[in-house]
Amino acid sequence: MQTILVVDDERSMREFLSIMLEKEGYRTITADNGKDATELIKSHKFDLIITDIKMPKVSGIEILRESMSLHPHTPVIMITAFASTEVAVEAMKLGAYDYITKPFNVEEIKIVIKKALEKKSILDENISLKEVAQTLRFELQGRYQFSNIVGKSDKMQKVYELIQKVSNGKSTVLITGESGTGKELAAKAIHYNSDRKVQPFVSISCGAIPETLLESELFGHQKGAFTGADSDKKGLFEIADGGTFFLDEVSEAPLSIQAKLLRVLQEKEFKRVGGVKNIKVDVRVIAATNKNLHELIAEGKFREDLYYRLNVIPLELPPLRARREDIPLLVRHFIGKYNVINKRDIKGIHPKAMEMIERYKWRGNVRELENVIERAITFETYADIQPESLPDEIRGYTAEAVKVVSDIPSDGLNLENYISELEKGIILNALKKTGWVKKKAAELLNLSFRAFRYKLQKYHIEKE
Repeated sequence: MQTILVVDDERSMREFLSIMLEKEGYRTITADNGKDATELIKSHKFDLIITDIKMPKVSGIEILRESMSLHPHTPVIMITAFASTEVAVEAMKLGAYDYITKPFNVEEIKIVIKKALEKKSILDENISLKEVAQTLRFELQGRYQFSNIVGKSDKMQKVYELIQKVSNGKSTVLITGESGTGKELAAKAIHYNSDRKVQPFVSISCGAIPETLLESELFGHQKGAFTGADSDKKGLFEIADGGTFFLDEVSEAPLSIQAKLLRVLQEKEFKRVGGVKNIKVDVRVIAATNKNLHELIAEGKFREDLYYRLNVIPLELPPLRARREDIPLLVRHFIGKYNVINKRDIKGIHPKAMEMIERYKWRGNVRELENVIERAITFETYADIQPESLPDEIRGYTAEAVKVVSDIPSDGLNLENYISELEKGIILNALKKTGWVKKKAAELLNLSFRAFRYKLQKYHIEKE
């Protein structure tokens, strides 16, 4: 359902336009003054804005400027009872979609609104297609052309740059990061952007296979090596010869296997289980873990010498909460992806639903976000994803102030994220303490109202 902002200091006109628009099937939000309207424009994305020009303090022209600055593709229809050629010319120069004088013909304004929304839909579709094409272009150029994978934040740009630098090398890479951050995708990006891209990419999860079978999977076995070994079998290292071998969850490998992995990395050779012949391989190893290997080394659960062999090139993937500016782009990407998979035609996401998604903690990272969008696409009955289509924990989530740490954890902390969460929590507490009166909350924190309003926008804080 398309959302229209109606701005007019005359109550009867606001009510008339709202009733007319809602009968036409649109959702409306109203403002009786230009100041409130500009605040709404800063915090919401509307499909169309209809505003009176002549209003006290903040005029319709100022609303138009604000809208064009923040949302240049949102059409703005100007309405006034005081026809003025100069004002009309100024409005059209600033980018107004149309200029209508009161009294106006109801059927005519319906046509203007319909055409304006059609234009907005076409623009949105073109923008969406360009973004999806940009993020999916690697599917056409080679599936893992990493420079086109979703993510425009500074943190992800640094990841891309590092991958591009190391792709053609032979050094081992250790990818660290929380579950769901895309470690295997990064490993594939390194492989498919390297000289080895026409050779095999082989992967194994060290934590998913019992120790008794893991050695055979990695190195293969000779016929008769153990009960059930009825024939010779190549291991994954042999299969990956000339290509890349991705060891996921390497922290879960038993110590006995770690010793054999160390030998492969050092000598580039190994023996099959039950075999006596050394087998030489040319394999680039990329390992990944979501565990703190330093702690595991201290506990005697991971070999220090293996760690240094793996950690020649460290690559850390940031959690989603540390790159929140990527969330809208990821959401659009997943909407496009699951529209195709599920043969749906969901146009986008309601601004309120996007706000909920942007403020959520996302402990499951990109994988959790993808699952949420996939489910919403499957069951959504409207043209865009509604707040009601999101899980309860996302709709009901309210960020709380983080506790001040008395000591820095052994594995360190992200100072920038920590301070941001702390500041956001303090602002929320101030708002709750003042009954969500923003001016009083700003005074309570000894901030100017302008600075306080900026922080509300920065952290997407809005009263439920």
